Parts: sequence; structure tokens; C-alpha cells
Amino acid sequence: MNISIRLLQENELSTAEHIFKLAFGTFIGLPQPTDFCGDASYVKTRWQVDPTAAFAAEVDGQLVGSNIAVCWGSVGFLGPLSVHPDFWDRGVAKRLIECAIDRFSEWGTRQAGLFTFPNSPKHHALYQKFGFYPRFLTFIMAKPIQSVELKFPGTKYSELTPQERSHCLQECQQLTDAIYPGLDLSRDILAVEAQNLGDTVLLWDDKGLAGFAVCHCGAGSEAGSDVCYVKFGAVRPGTLAAALFERLLDACEAFGASQKMLRLRAGVNTSHDVAYGRMVDRHFRTESTGLVMHRPNDPGYNGSEIFVLDTWR
Repeated sequence: MNISIRLLQENELSTAEHIFKLAFGTFIGLPQPTDFCGDASYVKTRWQVDPTAAFAAEVDGQLVGSNIAVCWGSVGFLGPLSVHPDFWDRGVAKRLIECAIDRFSEWGTRQAGLFTFPNSPKHHALYQKFGFYPRFLTFIMAKPIQSVELKFPGTKYSELTPQERSHCLQECQQLTDAIYPGLDLSRDILAVEAQNLGDTVLLWDDKGLAGFAVCHCGAGSEAGSDVCYVKFGAVRPGTLAAALFERLLDACEAFGASQKMLRLRAGVNTSHDVAYGRMVDRHFRTESTGLVMHRPNDPGYNGSEIFVLDTWR
């Protein structure tokens, strides 16, 4: 079979999204596989961030799969990686992984990773061939959004002036750099604003930026209808981190309520055991579980005293 890999084109996004839903829905055994993820969108939103990091697999002129590399500064992850079920076990995924790894090398990525099924030795073995090592579980957790106070306990990126936005991006980068050198969410913050996917919630104190959360809301985003999804959230490390994390969760729920969302969803790596415990205490409940794999086999920014919300999915 002649497999060719090239960049995914804009006019192929709906087909790529269909293959993504079909592949994942088929694997987990949904009666209607394309119902996977509902009306959430992963391929289009990530393609728009960087079309040069979105790869297409083609066989005889037919799009059969895609993969996207995501850059968070010194950290990168791949996905969603999807192949049409008719072309499983024929080397397509391998070729798509190779392209993402090449892009990581071009970016100078220090820590690469991915999120995959925890109960699939087949997937684990495939990624291990490329140096990805199974490290931690990540719980995708959610809770109903309760009625909250009218005054929003923070600010939002969308409310800032251009000058304030530039300063804010610098502050966000400094905060994440303190968690892991080079970690930078600027691309996602800008993408949420440019694509109208939600907003970035900001917490401030007398030292400056205390925490932030990149939030997607509703259909067409990575959240889906009625959901506020924290794609990434973090607070300044230190002795006050736990208290700041509680404030950040408050702000995310308040933001979700302001957008008329019904559920707040976020992922937490099990290495962040204190953060996980705080979420359980707030009645977050696990919806699904994924395995995070690292390349190289290094903990990265995962640890007990770090308060981060993310999934890499």
C-alpha cells in the first residue's frame, strides 16, 4: 500500500474530523461511532493554530488519517491521531507519528508526550517504538456548575487592551516557566481569542499574575455543548499554590456560569495528587481516564506540589 504524508488542507478539515470521530468511536464500541465527542471540535481548532503542524495520510488520493503536533513552548504533544478503521494495522499511524516527531525536533521540544487509552497494549506498544514511555494516568473530571456570585473573581483576557494583553502573555509565560522551563501557553491563549472558543481566566494578586486557565466553551470548541472545559490551568508554584488553585477553580466555575454552561470539565494528572484531592473534595467526578506517555522518560512538570490542569488529549 502506497502511503503518502503531507500537510492537512483546510478543505479537508470536515473529512478529517469525521475520520477522527469514526476511528475513536469505533475503537471504544459506540453504537454510532461518529457520535464520539458530540459537537466538540478538535481537528479544526488545532489546525487553525498551526497548519504547518497538521499532517494528512493519503492512500490512492483518499484521505485516510491525520495527526496534529501541538507546541506549548518547550513542551509538545501529538493528537488527535486518527486513522480510518478500514486502514488500521497497515502502517498509517506509524508514518503520522514520524511527522509529528520531526516537527518536535524542529521546534526544539524538550518534553514530548501524548494521551492514549490506558487499556490498550496495542497503542502502548506502538508509541513505545518511538521512545514514548508510559508515565501517569490522567483523569478527565467534571462537575455540575452551581450558581455563583455575580462578581467575577478575576479578569478575562478578552477584556484587556492590546498593551495589557502583551503584558499578560509575558506574565503567563513567566508563571509556566517557573513550573517547567520553557513551558508556554501563548499559542492556546491567542487561539481561544482568535477563534472565539471561550476565554482565558486570569487571577492576580499583589505579586502579579497568580494563575490562569485557558477555557473552551460550547459547541465547536474542544468542550462541546453546555460544557466549560479547562484545556490548561496553572497557578504560581510556592507555599500558597493550594489556596491559589482553589481560587482558580472558583474562577473557572464562575466563568462557565457566566457563559450559561452546565458542566465544568478539566483533566488532572494523577501525579498532582494534592490538586486531584482538592477536585474530589469539590465533587468533581471522573468521566474517563487516559494514559500519558512521555518522550523522553522524564516526569516533566508532573509532581505532587505542582497545581496544573491539562490532559494532552
